[in-house]
Amino acid sequence: MTVLLNVDVPDVEAATRFYGAAFGLTVGRRFGTDVVELLGWPAPVYLLTKQAGTLGAGNDPRRYDRHWTPLHLDVVVDDVDAAVERALRAGAVLEAPARDAPYGRIAMLADPFGHGFCLLAFSREGYDALVR
Repeated sequence: MTVLLNVDVPDVEAATRFYGAAFGLTVGRRFGTDVVELLGWPAPVYLLTKQAGTLGAGNDPRRYDRHWTPLHLDVVVDDVDAAVERALRAGAVLEAPARDAPYGRIAMLADPFGHGFCLLAFSREGYDALVR
């Protein structure tokens, strides 16, 4: 079984630049001008050009202002504060500054296309700290 991450964006070239600068992902393949495969995480990321207003799942029009979704990325890093600075330089928006939690350190951000993500560095105990 394999997992692929598909991210709808209105501008695949801008998204390629953002995800490369923020996370160090590199282009694997291009499928025409509307799809880019990014490599560097355990699962490949496919950036898919989908214009705002076109219909997505459930006939919900796509929008790229900040939106809420029950599914988001947690990007595990060694240093949350350094990763936040890198993401901000790449164009991310900081929504909740880095804070310490029982399981580690976490910050909440959004990419330039409205998709939320967290940067997370686990403590030694990780999520096991939540079951004590």
